[in-house]
Amino acid sequence: MKVVNDFHEYQILDMANGEKLERWNQVRLIRPDPQIIWKEKSFPDLWQADAIYERSKSGGGSWSYLKEVPDSWVVHYRDLVFGLQLMGFKHTGLFPEQAYNWNYLRQKIRDANRPLKVLNLFAYTGASSIACLIEGASVTHVDASKGMVEWAKENVKLNHLEDKPIRFLVDDVMKFVKREIRRGNHYDIIIMDPPSFGRGSKKEVWNIETDLYDLLIECMQILSSDPVLFLINSYSTGLSKTVLENLLELTVGKTYPGHISSDELGIPMKNSSLVLPCGVYARWEKNL
Repeated sequence: MKVVNDFHEYQILDMANGEKLERWNQVRLIRPDPQIIWKEKSFPDLWQADAIYERSKSGGGSWSYLKEVPDSWVVHYRDLVFGLQLMGFKHTGLFPEQAYNWNYLRQKIRDANRPLKVLNLFAYTGASSIACLIEGASVTHVDASKGMVEWAKENVKLNHLEDKPIRFLVDDVMKFVKREIRRGNHYDIIIMDPPSFGRGSKKEVWNIETDLYDLLIECMQILSSDPVLFLINSYSTGLSKTVLENLLELTVGKTYPGHISSDELGIPMKNSSLVLPCGVYARWEKNL
């Protein structure tokens, strides 16, 4: 498992009974997590929070505020800055375990020692886009949610990168990729973090089990002649890292020499040996 130990403004303070107590800079939250199936609290005296996300028996849930929480605030990771806010479905706009992938992307771009074009699909609030942009790559950022794309633009501004080469699109990823094929555009790095289920900008339905392989097939036509990296991340699905490896082997690996690897991502709990699993990734990368 790959973990990040230097995200100082985000910490899991304790976890038990299907919930995690976490600190996001100055804000403490309690949020549900299905991986936390044990009942014993390691630090029961710490369980005080500014807000708690409580699930509803009829589905979904809502935030209960115990103290005043700002409408938005920021966290820093190394030299990156991200804006946060409490969203309707338990999220804050950032997945801290992805810091491992941000670091890896940055290193691959530095090691390439040439201008690179990056395509970020299901790009959310833009953390990976910013990680690539800050290293000098040109980035195309695609997400079906207008709100997430606007949030990503604000994150780019927070990092003072708005004058760098980034293109934002609110679009269904499959339709976008097919248009890029017709336009003859190509990318050296493709990143994607597909949900298990979703809807495109015009209510197109996405199902990872039936659509992911087809998306990878289409993406093969927009990879450059000398690609560097193809990264798939998966949190909200039941797909194993081996399945993601197989998909890459049957697509990118059949055409381009390189190697494929995968692993779990996790977040360590403060003052504990416990680690919270937070999904899996698989990547094809060029042999350097």
